[in-house]
Amino acid sequence: MEFPNDFIDRILCGDCIELMKKMPDKSVDLVVTSPPYNLKNSTGNGMKDGRGGKWSGAALMNGYSHHHDAMPHDEYAKWQRECLTEMLRVTKDDGAIFYNHKWRVQAGLLQDRQDIVSGFPIRQIIIWKRKGGFNFNAGYFLPTYEVIYLIAKPKFKLVPKANAFGDVWEFTQEMNNPHPAAFPAALIDRIISSTTAQIILDPFMGSGTTAVAAKELRRHFIGIDISPDYCQMAEERIGIAKTREVYSLPQKQLALLHA
Repeated sequence: MEFPNDFIDRILCGDCIELMKKMPDKSVDLVVTSPPYNLKNSTGNGMKDGRGGKWSGAALMNGYSHHHDAMPHDEYAKWQRECLTEMLRVTKDDGAIFYNHKWRVQAGLLQDRQDIVSGFPIRQIIIWKRKGGFNFNAGYFLPTYEVIYLIAKPKFKLVPKANAFGDVWEFTQEMNNPHPAAFPAALIDRIISSTTAQIILDPFMGSGTTAVAAKELRRHFIGIDISPDYCQMAEERIGIAKTREVYSLPQKQLALLHA
């Protein structure tokens, strides 16, 4: 594969580290991603395979396609640090990584992901809160938030007025997406539209929400996912987004398209 022709505005199916290593240094403007959380490697009353717990009945109980999400924790943290290292390498000096993850308590200890993000240039954390949700266990208050680490290169800046947003965001969770852990589209839209980024990378693309948001904002995307199922899902959603993009053009431009 050659960059950029074989990468820009495409969903690439394969291992994200291997594919990012094919990309040149400082070749993307922005990374927006949410990796698998390793939820099935859980102690206490977390996600259990068919044994109830606070995730009982949730879509994630079925797991991800082509990823078991149950790595030994040290192996998982090492993998994620390798992913972040490649993300940072391919990000331009005025770019940033928006890395979404979830804090959790494991065997009585807080996993705040410092074993993953420590040493990377974190500028800020953003809390995003889901509107509503379900709680399957009386031993816990309803979990509603996740954390976005803004890992910024030195020259990264927001567009004018974007800094008026606070650092706690609230969005409605995606309810009609077959992917087990889909990003709210409005969340991705806020991140991308708050920057001047033209090429947005998502190395854990899933169902393609980052690509859809990028297309609707007239930006370019690079999507990577290891699952052929999710790659196909993303391609189908991007096709819908492209159609919507055409129909949203001014009438004069539509006329030229059909001329």
